[in-house]
Amino acid sequence: MSEKSYLLAIDNGTQSVRALLFDLDGNLVGKGKVELQAYYSTQPGWAEQDPEYYWASLGEACRLLWQQVDIDRRLIKGVSLTTQRGTVINVDEQGKPLRPAILWLDQRQAAVEGKIKGPWGWLFKLIGEEATVNYFRAQAEANWVAQQQPQIWAQTHKVLLLSGFLTHRLCDRFVDSLACCVAYLPFDYKRLKWAAGSDWKWQSMPVRREQLPDLYKPGEQLGRISAAASRHTGIPEGLPLIAAGADKACEVLGAGVVEPQTACLSYGTTATINTTRRTYLETIALIPPYPAAIPDHFNTEVMIYRGFWMVSWFKQEFGLREMQRAKALGVEPEALFDELVNSVPAGSMGLMLQPYWSPGIREPGLEAKGSIIGFGDVHTRAHLYRAILEGLAYALRQGKEKIEQRSGTKITRLRVSGGGSQSDAAMQLTADIFGLPAERPHVYETSGLGAAIDCAVGLGLHADFPTAIKAMTRVGQVFQPNPEAQRIYEQLYREVYQRMYKQLKPLYQAIRRITGYPA
Repeated sequence: MSEKSYLLAIDNGTQSVRALLFDLDGNLVGKGKVELQAYYSTQPGWAEQDPEYYWASLGEACRLLWQQVDIDRRLIKGVSLTTQRGTVINVDEQGKPLRPAILWLDQRQAAVEGKIKGPWGWLFKLIGEEATVNYFRAQAEANWVAQQQPQIWAQTHKVLLLSGFLTHRLCDRFVDSLACCVAYLPFDYKRLKWAAGSDWKWQSMPVRREQLPDLYKPGEQLGRISAAASRHTGIPEGLPLIAAGADKACEVLGAGVVEPQTACLSYGTTATINTTRRTYLETIALIPPYPAAIPDHFNTEVMIYRGFWMVSWFKQEFGLREMQRAKALGVEPEALFDELVNSVPAGSMGLMLQPYWSPGIREPGLEAKGSIIGFGDVHTRAHLYRAILEGLAYALRQGKEKIEQRSGTKITRLRVSGGGSQSDAAMQLTADIFGLPAERPHVYETSGLGAAIDCAVGLGLHADFPTAIKAMTRVGQVFQPNPEAQRIYEQLYREVYQRMYKQLKPLYQAIRRITGYPA
């Protein structure tokens, strides 16, 4: 009988960092989890965090894992890493942070100075996309740091994403997975590499090629665990560190979503709907698909910024009763929040929520706000909670239809992951609103599992991605649409939800003009 092999996946999300041990059948063998303070804010709209806090928390998560599992660590064959996207860190030559990390939640904007020159500038003017390009320039963290903290910029040896920062700490090399490159940096999403020298993105920010890490495909080796990293984490020194992808890309892979007919809904801090494709396809013009955690593949994504964050907001502001009761009963709070949802009929008695809590660039536009309409004296906080879940599902269904329209491919299967997938009530109303069975993956930790799949293929423990996906992913519980609820949702979606943004947009614009918010 051959000895068992294990894979270690590190998953550093927005809310927590987890050290996850998987076997080659995709079973979660052990887990060490450390809750994170998502960010701190010294100015309105800022979201920052100390990079050393992430590294310390990663070490603590590993320590908690080793306390839980009693295995010979020599059976662990490799390590992979997945992290939150778009979190940028300026470091010196030793990899020491020069300032706090700027998180993807941060809303500061750089000044847009001058125009893009040459053929690119003429093209953007011709096709009417100068505003889109200027949005990219305003959002680029590198521009803000160079403008507001020039002394920090002058000392910056590398501009790293959180994945690149933790990779350097683990193997002492300035390298990263190309599938982690979801940020305002000079990356060519079509060719899956740093942009060519002639690309307009180099004009849009002061970043130089030598300030960026070398990139590797998912499944390629980034390095080996250093002695210092081993002392900090307890991971055996010399273990291969295998490139994976950003958390959403790994989540899609870990959910087993590899065909364009299947969509992965992620009910996470940001809610998304993704499909996996071999070809580059922009669901919205000039907004690229992101690199998949499978080499040379793309994830067509529609994003609801601060999606399931609204659920956390509700629990914090209105859910104290359930939180206290759950603690007294020794049960998970989700079970009691599901009771809250199920106490209200489908459609929340006409309470409709549009989940544009943060502005976008197209639809929703920069003026967008969240809206709740249809209030009456019958409505309670239970109706509000259900309306939040329904609003997210409506928005993701709209994303599904955009992907179908652009790709010409009908989506026939739904796989649901992320924190919200733990709620049976959220799974059921998703099936009802989409009119499709909602499938829950066999493990909750799908982003970690996706990273482990990359690790398994990279080490040759599974022959290729199809083999690894077949062996390590499978469907758990399936929620079938309820015909009566589906009928109500179909009418509300077509006759109310799809019209809300267009009808309210002039009012949003007036609010923005009068109050100056959003900036």
